[in-house]
Amino acid sequence: MYPALAVLQALGNDMEQVLWVGSQGGIEADLVNRSHIPFAAIPAAGLHGVGARQLPRNLWRLGQGVLASHHILRAFKPDVLLFTGGYVAFPMAVAGRAVPTLLYVPDIEPGWALKTLGRFADHIAVTSDETFKYYLSHKPTSVTGYPTRAGLADVHPDQARKALHLDCDHPVLLVAGGSTGTRSISRALLSILPELLQDTQVVHITGQRDWDEVQAATANLPDDRASRYHAYPYLHEMGHALAAADLAVSRAGGSTLGEYPLFGLPAILVPYPYAWRYQKVNADFLSNHGAAVTLEDARLKDQLLPTIHALLGDTVRLETMRTAMKSLATPQAASRLADLVKELGNRSADRRRR
Repeated sequence: MYPALAVLQALGNDMEQVLWVGSQGGIEADLVNRSHIPFAAIPAAGLHGVGARQLPRNLWRLGQGVLASHHILRAFKPDVLLFTGGYVAFPMAVAGRAVPTLLYVPDIEPGWALKTLGRFADHIAVTSDETFKYYLSHKPTSVTGYPTRAGLADVHPDQARKALHLDCDHPVLLVAGGSTGTRSISRALLSILPELLQDTQVVHITGQRDWDEVQAATANLPDDRASRYHAYPYLHEMGHALAAADLAVSRAGGSTLGEYPLFGLPAILVPYPYAWRYQKVNADFLSNHGAAVTLEDARLKDQLLPTIHALLGDTVRLETMRTAMKSLATPQAASRLADLVKELGNRSADRRRR
């Protein structure tokens, strides 16, 4: 969702009309509607890794999705399609074969859906050129970087700390979660909080699902420790947390490839272990560049605290990681992708007028 929203923000008024197509019952509807973008839903379901009993049902939903996509295309008549991932894109890609298509691949390694969508795309844009090895096509390609929202990094670290009620005397650790796959990180953090808070401030984004558990577990922190612990079920001012932090602990979704470099924020990345390996590939990409440390989920309990202490206690290494992370920043990524969308759209509109 966030790469597409960043591109739409960069497009501004350069597109006469925009329609966001998502899945029925998907989580994106509220966020898209909050951004005042027209939204349409289609049936969709994944096929990769699905068991034999569920496969016929998912195939039926995909077929329904293709029919729904045809109806949307006939009514909306788009000049260009932008895909940023997910199996919901597949029905629209099938139905919209005649419409110029830009595919953006957020993660280093594309999943099955994005690999398949590459066959339909007229142009493929990627976060890193390492992604090209996963595509065999000879279609036009661009390395744009990961698009981030305009203004996200405008806040100064001192202002960010003040806004989040953090002092300037102790290092700040950001533990960024908020999804169903981050519970093990939250629980590992809670187990080390009393010791960690002796000399470190913590900004902990828990997600709504774990909020009650976190509140109960931290209710009896001593006052001197509690003043250094700042938990939020959700933080709208994410730029403040990223600007204020000296180190982050999180999963390794695609956003880590864009937001952490934008802020030059060193990270301990814990790839989600119960899905395909794309988070591991993302984490390895940042770790191999010296910008992050990868920690296995199974080793969180024993290694999270010593890893945090080792990094926050080594200012030279932390600065080296910060420089390495900053070198991967691509602040113009959203504008580059917006330009590609406009280029494809203008070509399509010109052909229609002829």
